[in-house]
Amino acid sequence: MRRLLVLLLALAAIFAVVIVASSGTKQVPYPEGYRSWTHVKTLILRPGHPLYDGFGGIHHVYANDKALRVLKAGSGTFPDGSVLVFDLFEAPEADNAISEGNRKVTAVMVKNAKLYKETGGWGFEAFAGGDPTKRVVKDPVKDCYTCHTGQAHRDYVFSQWRQ
Repeated sequence: MRRLLVLLLALAAIFAVVIVASSGTKQVPYPEGYRSWTHVKTLILRPGHPLYDGFGGIHHVYANDKALRVLKAGSGTFPDGSVLVFDLFEAPEADNAISEGNRKVTAVMVKNAKLYKETGGWGFEAFAGGDPTKRVVKDPVKDCYTCHTGQAHRDYVFSQWRQ
């Protein structure tokens, strides 16, 4: 009888976790395996750029297959499930070369029009040092969406596919 009770309690706990996990949490997941996605571009922000203080360094931008289709088309609305990642690294200069230093942040945009209505259909998150446990974004509207509104004509995405 005791084993049955323990089994029922364990099943109830698993069921509760599944319900919570599928309930549409607004938390943007860490993009496991993103470095095997398509590399869209690299950008280096150097001192003097208006965004240097927050985003100075080397940016590598990656897109999953859903996002890549819209980028390659050159326009359109990204479908739900599209994910864009930019990996930001320090850019130390020495011996007439700029190298890739430590990872500063891994930033993520996930498209889900219903879940992220207040931010143009995109969920935003950034992970300090690329660590999935170190979330940076406190207020997605102030921290991310405000800057992206200038790209509303491109579904809030800055990056473009390079031909």
